Amino acid sequence: MKAIQIDHYGGLAAMQQRELPTPVPKADEVLVRVHCAGVNFMDVHTCEGKYANSQTYKVSLPCTLGMEGAGEIVALGQDVKDLTIGERVAWCIVWGSYAEYAAVPAWRCVKLPDALSFEMAAASLFHGLTAHYLAHDVGQLAPGRSCLIHAASGGIGQILVQLAKRAGARVFATTSTEEKAAVARARGADVVLLYENGRFADAVLEATGGLGVDVVFDPLGASTLRDSFRATRKRGLVVNFGAVAGAVRDLDPLELGEAGSLFLTRPRLADHLPDAATMRRRAADIFAALLDGSLQIDIAGRYTLANVAEALHALESRRMLGKPLLAIDH
Repeated sequence: MKAIQIDHYGGLAAMQQRELPTPVPKADEVLVRVHCAGVNFMDVHTCEGKYANSQTYKVSLPCTLGMEGAGEIVALGQDVKDLTIGERVAWCIVWGSYAEYAAVPAWRCVKLPDALSFEMAAASLFHGLTAHYLAHDVGQLAPGRSCLIHAASGGIGQILVQLAKRAGARVFATTSTEEKAAVARARGADVVLLYENGRFADAVLEATGGLGVDVVFDPLGASTLRDSFRATRKRGLVVNFGAVAGAVRDLDPLELGEAGSLFLTRPRLADHLPDAATMRRRAADIFAALLDGSLQIDIAGRYTLANVAEALHALESRRMLGKPLLAIDH
């Protein structure tokens, strides 16, 4: 079968298309014919070696890239009881989707509603599950709560804005351009601001009578985190779930006290998907919202396995950052 692999870390230049044997599923795995795979920053980071020492996202070389996908089960491991050959499933945070076939732990698979396409499933699972746990578990958004969502026109940001509004929260959003601001407004954000070198925090304080928001969702890191502190109310929560703009390496915990006894967390999706029941519950919420029209996700581009490098280069250079998703169609 055809697959995209790396056998050393070296950025996207390390990627190679190879002919590999079709995987044989282990006892607790299923073999899936991959129809579509999502394209994510985690794939770029994998090539760069950012997970080389991670205990949460363990990667061993050689590694077949692609950490989410959707397809049809073609074989079962001997211990798999709740899935059947021919079922349509999706999965995420399992590497191996940039291939014609993938062996996936059965507990990581979620069944697809008949009306949901492979393409939309691959385009929505990783970003959807991330936004779901951020909104409901970490941020605990509800009527009367307020939040600030950075990178609100991005893949996770657009979904997070919509889930926050569904939960009844007041949503502030930031983007880098007016074009992207229009995307955030279209998704339902109440107030949309440009970053303006941190002046977004002043605008948030002015709009909240000097109080700040209950929760800030910050996937950017170095360029925004300290101004995120300024935009947060006393004893509020700052959620740093990425470092797209660079890691913060010089933070003194005293700064959290000075900013108003803030809480700062750095969560990861894997820790909020501890078992099959949780994964399937979150996926069911996202899939149901897609099917009833209350959640909108647009696919920015479609690529074949042969030109997946083009899709990843688009992500790496941020040419597609204002778009929510790319999908590979085999």
